[in-house]
Amino acid sequence: MKHEWKKHEKEIYGVKAKPCVLDIPAQKYIILSGRGNPNDEIFSDKVAALFSMAYKIKMAYKAFAPKSNEITDYTVYPLEGMWSMASEKEYLVKEELQYRIMIRQPDFISRKMFDNALETVKVRKNIPYLTDISFETICDGRCIQILHKGAFDDEPASFEIMDGYCMEHGYKRMGKEHREIYLNNANRTDKANLKTILRYKVTDTEK
Repeated sequence: MKHEWKKHEKEIYGVKAKPCVLDIPAQKYIILSGRGNPNDEIFSDKVAALFSMAYKIKMAYKAFAPKSNEITDYTVYPLEGMWSMASEKEYLVKEELQYRIMIRQPDFISRKMFDNALETVKVRKNIPYLTDISFETICDGRCIQILHKGAFDDEPASFEIMDGYCMEHGYKRMGKEHREIYLNNANRTDKANLKTILRYKVTDTEK
């Protein structure tokens, strides 16, 4: 069986343009960190390095997974980013953005599989930032999320909707960092047709 995240994990990725609160379990990721404008070339290079690793891990699993495994292949997960501002400014300064960009890995992918894939890619390809990629587990826990349709610069309108939902239903935002999950390729999609899941952690206001 091939695991396809769009088909098999609709509760996480099938979000609509209406806020919802859900509990996100611990998930495995390959991650690169950085600071600066996401429109800069360095950011694109880091995205390329992540996808090179993600596809290498996938192909290695597909080639060497035991035939007895229920899942013999899987679709590579979408790019995600966790974003915050390095300063306390009330307005967005893209050059001061701090980020961790990542690609989720299936639960059955281990650190050993990651290490083996990394060594193979390092030998065969001269790709910047490969050696900076880490393999980590992150648990978002209770979150609010919404599907944002349109340009990234228009995201504040969707965050306002999320904030309003929290106030109305007794939730409080935790921290200033938020997660973005990019459901299509920004380089191949018109801005008006971009689909991005926006998510941040929340807690009950009574706690």
